[in-house]
Amino acid sequence: MANEDNIKVRYSDEELAEFKDLVEKKLKEALDQYNEIRESMRRADNDDRDTAPMFKNMEDGAETLSREELGLKASRLEKFIKGLQGALVRIENKTYGICRVTHKLIPKERLRAVPHATLSVEAKEKRFTGK
Repeated sequence: MANEDNIKVRYSDEELAEFKDLVEKKLKEALDQYNEIRESMRRADNDDRDTAPMFKNMEDGAETLSREELGLKASRLEKFIKGLQGALVRIENKTYGICRVTHKLIPKERLRAVPHATLSVEAKEKRFTGK
């Protein structure tokens, strides 16, 4: 779809369908990873090994670090999953790929690399540099 200056203002239905396939694939992968991490955390919480007292403190420290790392990974994946779910909503209402700052189309290459992007590189740079 284009405006009077022949500038494309949104992606076509065919292009949106292509992006939808990409986003759904990424979402499935992210959900699978998230579920694996949650299962690992659940198993670690249920682990009731009887260890020698002298190794207990080292083991507790390692388990805490591992649990924290898994928690951070799970948190990042949750954010990614929410971003992908938001992308699916934008695809359905045909606003996917439109920069929320410049209102221009985000290049396809960027959307393929970061399918949940809501900012163009230009807008993101302005955001960080303040210019």
